[in-house]
Amino acid sequence: MMRIGLPVLLAALLVTPACAKKAPSCEVPATLPRPMLEGPSVDQPRRLLPTGGYTLAVSWSPQYCIDKSSSPQDHIRCGGANSFGFTLHGLWPDGEGALWPQYCKPTRLVPDKVIREHLCSTPSPQLIQHEWEKHGTCMSKTPADYFAKSGKLFADLAFPDMKALSGRTMTAADFQRKFADANPGMRPEEMRLNVGKSGWMEEVWICLDKQFHRRACPAHQGGAAPGQVVRIR
Repeated sequence: MMRIGLPVLLAALLVTPACAKKAPSCEVPATLPRPMLEGPSVDQPRRLLPTGGYTLAVSWSPQYCIDKSSSPQDHIRCGGANSFGFTLHGLWPDGEGALWPQYCKPTRLVPDKVIREHLCSTPSPQLIQHEWEKHGTCMSKTPADYFAKSGKLFADLAFPDMKALSGRTMTAADFQRKFADANPGMRPEEMRLNVGKSGWMEEVWICLDKQFHRRACPAHQGGAAPGQVVRIR
């Protein structure tokens, strides 16, 4: 019988199959920073509005981490031995117009167990807390339900060969076609690109209807124009 060393066994326990699929390297620290409650504010008020659909937002870590390697709050994602590609920013309820519901009800801290279960998809305890407070409270009864849904949608996504695209410059439409081609049945118009001022691709936003099926993104939601030049980190 093959004997497995303790370090290898511990690593296998720390990285679930779903996490390993998305993150080339992800270990959940024994001690996590405790998130803080956020709640609505003057700039980000509570809004109770009908839900017209959803957005699944995924973030490209090599771009996000470009100037955050020494940031304490981003250490799990951008520092240490972990390595991430696309990560789950969040699942957001959209409104029926330009505004969306947010901070729908008061809540408490996300349980540590839930944070640990989803940290390899969303590698920041504070971002997990933020996503639950701002978005999850408008669509789910519990954090566990909300992150189970967003985590399943994220796990079902496939991604283009980003190593082959790294360092390349293309149009937004070109990248959207490559992303869609990696997901059978997806159409380029079912996503938007969030591109920074310098032209670097930061996030991909997948547009979903009320049943969480992909749909063409509403025009008012914006995103990079098809012919906009996009750079891939």
